[in-house]
Amino acid sequence: MKSLTITYEDGLTRNRTLREHIASKVYSGAGVTAVAGRLDMAPSKLSEKLVGADSGGKPRGLSIDDLEKYIAETRDVSPIHYLMERYLITPEAATAEAMAELQKNLEALSGTLNKLGIRWP
Repeated sequence: MKSLTITYEDGLTRNRTLREHIASKVYSGAGVTAVAGRLDMAPSKLSEKLVGADSGGKPRGLSIDDLEKYIAETRDVSPIHYLMERYLITPEAATAEAMAELQKNLEALSGTLNKLGIRWP
């Protein structure tokens, strides 16, 4: 079994679903028209897929092939990171990460308190 260490932007799961995550990246990035062109589909079709339905309410979803093409064409691997954050981070790892963050914040707070003349252990 191989092991891999990956560094990625935290907080990707602030979106409720992978579809929402990809939509936010498309709309805040290059835009629907540019991304649709790279995926060889009409902007309206990409918009429907990002919403999950067409204007009449008929389901329209991003396929696995669409996802792979999106990643390949845009070089945006954040959808993979989103899935890792959503499904691979164990509660123990999340706790350890939070404890490390707390330690870092306490060290910063200690320095600030010392500057104010407040003794901190």
